[in-house]
Amino acid sequence: MQLTINGKPEELQADTIMDVLKHKDVDPHMVAVELNTQIVERDQLETTNVRAGDKIEFLFYMGGGA
Repeated sequence: MQLTINGKPEELQADTIMDVLKHKDVDPHMVAVELNTQIVERDQLETTNVRAGDKIEFLFYMGGGA
């Protein structure tokens, strides 16, 4: 199915957000996920379904600064 992930169209077979994370090799503890402009709670990653045309953004936590 066609998804847009971090602004780039991708063809991917996935049923849930967790499937997408696994396919992209992203640790679910190191990222917040936005699905169609709505933040998905971490405990709902395995049960939130994705559909063709969905827009997914991964928001990575970064350390550092002064």
